[in-house]
Amino acid sequence: MRIALVAAAGLVLAVAACSESTVETPEPAAPAAPVMLGGVNLNGSLRALGTEPFWGVDINPDGLVYTALDSPEIRAANPGPTVQGTTAVYASATEDGTALVVTLIATECSDGMSDRTYPLTARVELGGQTLNGCAADYAFLTRDL
Repeated sequence: MRIALVAAAGLVLAVAACSESTVETPEPAAPAAPVMLGGVNLNGSLRALGTEPFWGVDINPDGLVYTALDSPEIRAANPGPTVQGTTAVYASATEDGTALVVTLIATECSDGMSDRTYPLTARVELGGQTLNGCAADYAFLTRDL
C-alpha cells in the first residue's frame, strides 16, 4: 500500500511538472530613441508660442492643447511628429474635426518681446487661421535668462 501511495504521488508530481505552461516574460521595451530637431527632443513636452495675438500650443505625448486670450482651450490628439530634414509636423484634428497642424522648423527664433532666442520656429494652422511664433522644450522655457 505504501509503495502504491509513493508511486501515485510521484505520478501526480510528474504530470504536474509536464503540464506546467512556461510563460515567458517579455523583455522590457527599449525606450524610444529621441527624435531630435534643432537640439530639441521631440519625444518630450514642448511649447510653441506667439505674440500679437498671444497664443500657445502645448505639445505633450498625450495630446496637443491650444490656448489663446479670449478663446476656449482646444485639444487634439498627438499623432507624433513627421520629421523631414529640418522640419517636424504634428498634423491632427480637434474633436469637432477642425484641422490643427503644428510645424516646427530648426531655425532660431525671437518672440519679439524678450531677449530670449528659441531653438525652433513654429507655425500653427488652426482651421483657416495661421499663427507664427517660436518653440522650445519645457526645460528651456523654465530656465533663467
